[in-house]
Amino acid sequence: MTYASLKPVSKAFVQRKRLIFTRVAAVLAVLLLFLTKPALSEGSNGHETLEFLGFCLVLACVAGRLWSILYVGGKKNEELVSAGPFSMTQNPLYFFSTVGAVGIGLLYGSLVAAAVLGVASFLIFRVTARKEAEYLLGKFGPAYTAYIKATPRFWPNPLLYRDSDELQFSTRALKRTFFDGLYFLAIFPIIELVEYLRESGLLPALITLY
Repeated sequence: MTYASLKPVSKAFVQRKRLIFTRVAAVLAVLLLFLTKPALSEGSNGHETLEFLGFCLVLACVAGRLWSILYVGGKKNEELVSAGPFSMTQNPLYFFSTVGAVGIGLLYGSLVAAAVLGVASFLIFRVTARKEAEYLLGKFGPAYTAYIKATPRFWPNPLLYRDSDELQFSTRALKRTFFDGLYFLAIFPIIELVEYLRESGLLPALITLY
C-alpha cells in the first residue's frame, strides 16, 4: 500500500500511539538490561570496542536529533518541512533515534542487544511514521504526496540533500530535544552500574547475550 491510498487520521491519535509504543520499548529495554548479561566480559577488547562504537552512535543520535529539531521544532505536523535532514528522509528524528537504540545495545556490550533494540525501534517508528503520514496527507494533500514520492521514508539519501537560505527554529523545542538526548547519554552510567552490581554478585543474570 502506498501513502497515496492512506486516509487522514487525527493528530491526537498519532501522538497517543507514539507515546504508547515508546513506553513499551522502554520497558523492554529495561528488562533486557536487568535480566541478561553480555557474553563479552567487562574490560575485554571486544567489549571495549563495542562500548566505543555504541557511544559514538549515541552521540550521533543526540546530534542528529538536535539538527533535525532545528528545522521542524515547533512546526511538526503543522508545516511541511522538506529542507535539511528532511530532504534526505521523511523521518530523520526516528532514524537518529533508531541509531541511538542500536548504540545503547552496543554500549551494553552485545551485538544481539543492539540488533533487538534496533529492529524494535525501527518497527515502532515505522508504525508511528505511517500514522503521521496519514495525518500529514490529510493536511497537506498533493504537496505531501509529491514530497513522499521524492524522499525516502526512513533511510537517508545524502545525494538528495538541499537546504534553505534562512532557518527559524524554536528554542523551546531545541531545549526539550537536548534534554531528551540526555536520556540516551544517561544509559551509559546506568549500564556501568548494572555491570558493577552483576560482577559483585548482587544482580544475577538469567540469559547471556552475544
